[in-house]
Amino acid sequence: MRPILMKGHERPLTFLRYNRDGDLLFSCAKDHTPTVWYADNGDRLGTYRGHNGAVWTCDVSRDSARLITASADQTAKLWEVSTGRELFSFSFDAPARSVEFAIGDALAVITTDNFMDHVPTVQVKHIAEDLEDQTDESALVITGIKGRINRAVWGPLNRTIITAGEDATIRIWDSETGKLLKESDKESGHQKTISSLSKSADWSHFITGSLDKSAKLWDTRTLTLIKTYVTERPVNAVDISPTHDTVVLGGGQDAMNVTMTDRRAGKFEAKFYHKILQEEIGGVKGHFGPINALAFNPDGRR
Repeated sequence: MRPILMKGHERPLTFLRYNRDGDLLFSCAKDHTPTVWYADNGDRLGTYRGHNGAVWTCDVSRDSARLITASADQTAKLWEVSTGRELFSFSFDAPARSVEFAIGDALAVITTDNFMDHVPTVQVKHIAEDLEDQTDESALVITGIKGRINRAVWGPLNRTIITAGEDATIRIWDSETGKLLKESDKESGHQKTISSLSKSADWSHFITGSLDKSAKLWDTRTLTLIKTYVTERPVNAVDISPTHDTVVLGGGQDAMNVTMTDRRAGKFEAKFYHKILQEEIGGVKGHFGPINALAFNPDGRR
């Protein structure tokens, strides 16, 4: 394995996303500036300047023309990928945490945090083809979740929205009505904050990572628990290989709790598990701090 080291951010990374072709990699960080890189050699292609707070997540449209980012500065911004131009800014009353385009890129789901007197929300926005038609209005607002919503993603055919976060519960919502359809079982589900959520290539199942030192594989339609992967560190990031029966887990203890001298103490390597057998099959070392973001290239090779 040959690592490519990409240096460009000045603060910890928060999220990674490949485009559909796998030739571009988008990175978010606490330094306010989302960045796009060439995936094959790690060269920096450009940055997106305009946020005034940490950028938590991003997503790129199917044709790689538009990028959407969610930031602690209480906005989600739409960008032109090729030029770095800001196309539109959605404003909120609280920090924006998670964002994802729906199939077809005509809708986006955005979550906002609990902040001051504002409760956490899940909001669906229309994304207009023509920028002159773009508005700030929400097509749907879901409330009633206690604790921060760390991830919200679309279910199959845009019919549902899946949320997970601080209250350790996964919920599936009707994306038309906002009605709660299913929630994860307290006994078999996670016991602490769910930090990350990632879908399989065919959207039939998804994986969640939690601070309870485990990752779990779920059926997207029924929310049945399929597999559990147990590790000895808090899990901050997870992903499912698009081509192999492999899942990858990353995390580690918070930097405050680890002595600077011994990087093994923090358990900072990425761990690979066999998706079906649930056995650990390998690990990759190299980081000196907790892993916050993981992504497989769509070709499955990196």
